[in-house]
Amino acid sequence: MKNNVGLFLAKRAHLNPALTACIDPAGNRSYTYRELNERCNGTAGFLHALGVRKGDRVALLLLNSPEYMESFFAVAKIGAVVVPLNWRLVADELEFILSDAGATTLIFSEEFAPMVEDLKSRGLESLQNWVCVDGVGGDQKGLPAFAESYAKLQGGAAVDEPVIDASDDDDLYIMYTSGTTGHPKGVVHTHSTAMWGALTISVTSDVRYRDVYIVALPLFHVGALTPLTVNVYRGATSILMRTFDPVEVWKLVQEHNVTVMLAVPAMLNFMLQVLEKAGFDYSSLRWIMSGAAPVPVTLIQAYAGIGIEIHQVYGLTETCGPACLISPEDAISKAGSTGKAFFHTNVRIVDDAGNDVPAGDVGEVIVSGRHIMKEYWRRPDETAKTIRDGWLYTGDLASMDEEGFVYIQDRKKDMIISGGENIYPAELENVLLGHAGITDAAVIGQPSPKWGESPLAIVVRSDESLAESAVLEYCEGKLARFKMPKGVEFVDEIPRNPSGKILKRILRDRFPGPAEE
Repeated sequence: MKNNVGLFLAKRAHLNPALTACIDPAGNRSYTYRELNERCNGTAGFLHALGVRKGDRVALLLLNSPEYMESFFAVAKIGAVVVPLNWRLVADELEFILSDAGATTLIFSEEFAPMVEDLKSRGLESLQNWVCVDGVGGDQKGLPAFAESYAKLQGGAAVDEPVIDASDDDDLYIMYTSGTTGHPKGVVHTHSTAMWGALTISVTSDVRYRDVYIVALPLFHVGALTPLTVNVYRGATSILMRTFDPVEVWKLVQEHNVTVMLAVPAMLNFMLQVLEKAGFDYSSLRWIMSGAAPVPVTLIQAYAGIGIEIHQVYGLTETCGPACLISPEDAISKAGSTGKAFFHTNVRIVDDAGNDVPAGDVGEVIVSGRHIMKEYWRRPDETAKTIRDGWLYTGDLASMDEEGFVYIQDRKKDMIISGGENIYPAELENVLLGHAGITDAAVIGQPSPKWGESPLAIVVRSDESLAESAVLEYCEGKLARFKMPKGVEFVDEIPRNPSGKILKRILRDRFPGPAEE
């Protein structure tokens, strides 16, 4: 058997053909592994008939759905390269990614037809095939004139296994980073790096055969696409949520006896806020993995209080997801830590010279393992800066205790230097989120004539009477004096990217300073 990720689906269909592979609540559909693999083969067949060959880039502009899942594995089987597209982007941003990747085929769902019509008018030279997922059953009501029907193409294709034309170090997908600064970069993963990503998650986390897993993050994100691959590898059922809704999550947990899932901290917060009103039975839920940003200790403790373990995970698109994970045994005693390195992964904390820092000191996280990205697409200089001597330099700041537990502090570029002292916004945000009247918070640095930089707290409040003075008073005694916010701004929403990370660039533009002194 070749090491082709598409064959994960074929093998699982052979081993457990009647096991439910996926559930699509929005479309009221579910498919067994045999059914999904046959649909996948039909997709592979029509893509090949359209002229898609090994190495060609196939872009996906789809909500979470069976079509996304089968398209991903189909493209893998025929040796082409998947380009997952963030459907929250505007046309200019998508145009850049499609052009940069040199995509030849775009598979999109009818929700995005107006956006795609705009893209079509721009004359993208590389794009030859436009395929529309035109409603369940292919009713073609939303089918643009220039596009072909996914359902019609798939229905007319053979369901035999296609010729497998890629493996190991051949490219599997190009996933563009969120672009918090400048243009996004395409992270290239191969069949080998994706396989090792799935392997290290499978032997480190508590994912089991016949687990039921909610895929709540969008599949254009590594925090959803890699777990989806793991679910197929382990023989779990994936519930594909098209969009996140906290009440719907609890409903699905009760209806399908969900056992595990992944949610970013903001999602956990929203879920907790509606749980009491929702009133659903969640006793089947063993744990929720959470990452993309440090999970506030207060949130971990709140979930522990209702009997649900939060397993903080740390990873990046560049690592195919995994870097560190807290084990069930340590989730409470080491609350606030993202755990130790995954099984097939090495993690170090280093200074600017690349030397390991003493236990407890803050330095940059570097990661190695066979699941590290191959490169940034067509950016050799950026690749060379990021991967040095086999180690991926993450730009994230953390400390490691004597037992090897890692504590993420912040992004290196988001660190605030005030009067020569390093201030990590995540620490302040953790304190702010402990206030009963605060539902979300972010901290940025503002220019200060006196200190160089000073921290500003940006807060979403649930209690409209909450004043700046009350927030600052709450922080008294919980933070050293030099870490105290110099001011507070109230907003309706903290801007975040699809993975839940705070878009501090936007906040810095909105609140440029100077800082209050």
